Amino acid sequence: MSEAREFLPLNLAVLTVSDTRTEADDLSGNALVSGLTAAGHRLHDKKIVSDDIYQIRAIVSQWIADPAVQAVISTGGTGVTGRDGTPEAVTPLLDKVLDGFGEVFRMISYQDIKSSTMQSRALAGVANGTYIFCVPGSAGACRTAWENLIKDQLDFRTRPCNLVQLMPRLLEK
Repeated sequence: MSEAREFLPLNLAVLTVSDTRTEADDLSGNALVSGLTAAGHRLHDKKIVSDDIYQIRAIVSQWIADPAVQAVISTGGTGVTGRDGTPEAVTPLLDKVLDGFGEVFRMISYQDIKSSTMQSRALAGVANGTYIFCVPGSAGACRTAWENLIKDQLDFRTRPCNLVQLMPRLLEK
């Protein structure tokens, strides 16, 4: 029988990528904050940034350089329009890409939005020992990603394995 594990709260940062959202109407970012705090994690920081790859990259870089931040979740900018640049901003920062995240996110999303899910460029990876998740900008997509993928992988109690148990080894050479 496996030994019981205790929940380990993490420090998470949330980034909303949008040219139009403000704190007053940031439904997606607020959905992520609600989910992570309800799960017992701590919100380390939350920002809203325009859909500009260099501004996105600057904020995410700041968080991955901060040893207090263990995971970053961004919402928005993962579509296919000319202004959608989150994957282009984040991908160069990643040490490793978690390809399965985007694949499973689209598989789960297909149940709700059918073939429209192919427009999502959701992605995840690791940079400097920090997990990064980039999800679409709708509040529904944020809830789907949090409830079906991120929440369990950021919970040390999840069996057979989870991302938290790998954290001590992320910076191994």
